[in-house]
Amino acid sequence: METLATGAWLSRERAIWIAVMCGIVSAICIAVLAAMAHGILDYQGRPLGTDFSNIWTAGRMALEGNAVDTWEIPKFVAVQQEVLGQKLTEVYIWVYPPPFLLVAALLATLPYIAALIVWQLATLLPFTWLMYRLVPRRETLLLTLSAPVNLICLTHGHNGFLTALLLGGGLALLERRPLVAGLLLGCLIYKPQFALILPVLLLAGRHWRAIAGALASSGVLIAATLAIWGWPVWQAFFAALPTAQYIVVEQGGAGWYKVMSPFAAARLWGGGIGAAYVLQFLATASAAAAVAWISWTGRSAHLRNALVCAAVLISTPYVFDYDFVVLLPAIAFLFLDAERNGWFRWEKSLLALAWIGPLSARQIAEFAGCPLGLIITFAVAAIAIRRASRHRHPAVDVQRLPGDVACLAAGQIDARRADIVT
Repeated sequence: METLATGAWLSRERAIWIAVMCGIVSAICIAVLAAMAHGILDYQGRPLGTDFSNIWTAGRMALEGNAVDTWEIPKFVAVQQEVLGQKLTEVYIWVYPPPFLLVAALLATLPYIAALIVWQLATLLPFTWLMYRLVPRRETLLLTLSAPVNLICLTHGHNGFLTALLLGGGLALLERRPLVAGLLLGCLIYKPQFALILPVLLLAGRHWRAIAGALASSGVLIAATLAIWGWPVWQAFFAALPTAQYIVVEQGGAGWYKVMSPFAAARLWGGGIGAAYVLQFLATASAAAAVAWISWTGRSAHLRNALVCAAVLISTPYVFDYDFVVLLPAIAFLFLDAERNGWFRWEKSLLALAWIGPLSARQIAEFAGCPLGLIITFAVAAIAIRRASRHRHPAVDVQRLPGDVACLAAGQIDARRADIVT
């Protein structure tokens, strides 16, 4: 236990070795999935990239002049089966707001497999570049590309890389280039359930230029959809929200073990819808309060950014394991702060769990009833809050200092003695 607490087991060499093994396993899984496919369907009759099928289908419908029908479930399913094959064993509905239809329409100009490959590479590679810019070390590339959550995102053909790129990039630029940061954050209008925390962050931190940027980019995206498809697409989107909320959120159409939110945890444990909403409200309010505190008090930007990444996942009832790509920037931000100010007990092991945990979070929730994904997000948030509450003095490289100061950095001396020790 002491080895886990100190993180002594996680040397640089061991981290690289684990990452290499995970990368090899991921490559083998993808190769086997592709080899067993029949056309664009996998061995189980599902479209390759599963969830990407709704993006490509919606884009196809938009190109054919039927954008409004993408939110009509019977019509959408009929088109999906027509363009992807009648042998589909699963269908995937379209619940995104109109701005994402712009991306879908662009991708649908390509054949399905080509579009899937372009989609994943066009989002994964810039995200990997972002991670390298945050932590410019060679192992960063390995740890990013081989992260188990990437396998989940790739096999689902999902938008986790795009979300993490916009969120992580926006947070990283918030101080140096606030207008550009706002432009990136505003683009998250395509996934509004992940933007609940952002107004709190920007207002509490008094980031006025970033707010202007966010309003500008989201406004441009809305204006583009109105210019191309008109107000009816927004009417169709808003009209479909209650049905989507009932099927996907309240009834857990995808399975409660796949959803990593407080709401889903309550439902997984047998709680009713009312109790689940209460738990979700408390979690969302707590996450928002924590972000407001760390932003208003001007604590470390790295810690604020890590907390926001975790809070984004906690604050929505609709979050899946492939969305946990956004925790990779959180891990990077916490690593940067720890390298500067020293590591506290348990942090290395918990961040290692956050990196590898998504690989089995779904299975553990399904067979053991343990919401590991939710636990991971709370752990990351707790690390950021703990570090922010203790960093009240200018940062020093405590790893090089002996005695009580080094012990303080490891969390072995009560924080109330900080003033005396320093």
